[in-house]
Amino acid sequence: MHLVSPTNKRKLDIIVVGSGLAGAAAAATLGELGYNVKCFCFQDSPRRAHSIAAQGGINAAKNYRNDGDSVYRLFYDTIKGGDYRAREGNVYRLAEVSVQIIDQCVAQGVPFAREYGGLLDTRSFGGTQVSRTFYARGQTGQQVLLGAYSALSRQINTGAVKMYNRHEMLDVVTIDGKARGIIARNVESGEIERHGGHAVVLATGGYGNVFFLSTNAMGSNVTAAWKAYRKGALFGNPCFTQIHPTCIPVSGHFQSKLTLMSESLRNDGRVWVPKKKEDCGKNPLDIPEQDRDYYLERRYPAFGNLVPRDVASRAAKVVCDEGRGVGKSGYAVYLDFADAIKRLGENVIRERYGNLFDMYERITAENPYKAPMRIYPAVHYTMGGLWVDYELSTNVPGLYALGEANFSDHGANRLGASALMQGLADGYFVLPVTIGEYLSHEIRSGKIDTNQAAFAEAEKSVRDTLNQFINIKGNKTVDEFHLALGKIMWEKCGMSRNAKGLAEAQSEIRALREEFYKNVFVPGSTDEFNPELEKAGRVADFLELGELMVIDALNRNESCGGHFREEYQMADGEALRQDEYQYVSAWQYNGMNKAPTLHKEELIFENLEVKTRNYAEWVKTSSPVLVLGMGLLVIKS
Repeated sequence: MHLVSPTNKRKLDIIVVGSGLAGAAAAATLGELGYNVKCFCFQDSPRRAHSIAAQGGINAAKNYRNDGDSVYRLFYDTIKGGDYRAREGNVYRLAEVSVQIIDQCVAQGVPFAREYGGLLDTRSFGGTQVSRTFYARGQTGQQVLLGAYSALSRQINTGAVKMYNRHEMLDVVTIDGKARGIIARNVESGEIERHGGHAVVLATGGYGNVFFLSTNAMGSNVTAAWKAYRKGALFGNPCFTQIHPTCIPVSGHFQSKLTLMSESLRNDGRVWVPKKKEDCGKNPLDIPEQDRDYYLERRYPAFGNLVPRDVASRAAKVVCDEGRGVGKSGYAVYLDFADAIKRLGENVIRERYGNLFDMYERITAENPYKAPMRIYPAVHYTMGGLWVDYELSTNVPGLYALGEANFSDHGANRLGASALMQGLADGYFVLPVTIGEYLSHEIRSGKIDTNQAAFAEAEKSVRDTLNQFINIKGNKTVDEFHLALGKIMWEKCGMSRNAKGLAEAQSEIRALREEFYKNVFVPGSTDEFNPELEKAGRVADFLELGELMVIDALNRNESCGGHFREEYQMADGEALRQDEYQYVSAWQYNGMNKAPTLHKEELIFENLEVKTRNYAEWVKTSSPVLVLGMGLLVIKS
């Protein structure tokens, strides 16, 4: 790759949108390298990014336990966990870089758990048979984000990074086909601002809130990625969403979000339901062992409770649909720590998961040390996102996407503890290298002039949209539309899908979107602090995204990972993958209410054998003979 000399880096401006793990790591590293960086977040501080919500840990192939782990094993587990729908080159690089991430975090002072002798401790996560997950109790995301925030703060102090808190990106500006800046709104004052740069980096997280109820922070949205899609960036695998099996169940109609219980709990907790329907209303402590169905251990003996998330989620749905769910709704299963407490003692469990147990008790008023937790699957993560190449560049030159905002590493299902790994890998180690290839050709571009016509047109489009929301003066709130969209998405494009339901969902979403632009009520004005106006823009984008997700799910006539089409399953209920869909679906925007164009990036597996996923018994991986290149891929229309 071409390099940019230190003196030339000072001539180049980079915009980073998002200050979670990927964004903060990228902004800090780019600033350290000598680039001029502007970093934007809509929160009041980068410390409020949703990355803090990650609980259980971060994967790395260090093999500290000497249990057979390796870079190749992490690569294999990730490809298999994603049901062979991820790109080999990106995933192998991620596995390689994982080793450096832990060293980086330790050097920053991240307080990872340690064993008695002082060495870093690890635990297991779903989809693996090794212990490779480093953790900081049940608040790993918060701790590694504080490490990234420290690095970012240092660069802010030196002047290399200029931080724009409480700013939301509302459009990408392209000139001659290249990304040249953004239009942002100061959400405190309502002021619309133009910002120019030689490259724009989107690190804005996922779009799980299209379902309304999810484990995401309520502010998490798709707007930045969606504006890029509207400006020509391809959107990859939008229907690949992850349902996390370990969440506190829905408690009522007016609930605004769901709470995650870390997958790490499945290290010591055992998942079960009563064998007999008539026992579902009983106190779980009164149900004898012989009347309990530890269904994950029964169905998947090699992995037990640590099967991947999509497998565990579908299994929970199956037993609840059979009428063996527990709790008032009947849509919950037990996560029981009685055996672990008896084996290890309550103090050990408290040391490992204490804050998670406390959180559960505060929300449910039930003591998980004394009785089993009740859990049920919920929307958590999105594997789909902006299409990027091996260099993390979208198909729009100068526009990059990192972390959950891109599609590249997880295929149809993400293994637990891999989100933090990808965000930090992209931000600290990948983008700072790959972006130099593009920027080396931009040195003579000079300062980007924000008085150009493209900036004026983008700003006018943003203002017109905001004014449109204010002037509709309907009689339904933004939340009512969001709730209605979420219900359609969950029921017809959620944990399981079928052609009939997806076709219905597409027409229902279009009708709902049409009503939104006729009947939404947004109070206040555009030139002030107006949270309802912010939500209106985000929900408007969700209403478009929801239809694309449905179109993508209809197109993919197979079941794989988190995409489970009821028409395509094996006799035992497992996902039935189809070889002809071994590609990334990359969608091109053609306008509102116009069918998007599908492009296909064929996935070629040269270093491992594509098999039907099997978590009931262990299948030995073949000896690695790696021939990974630079991941240069051709998209076929």
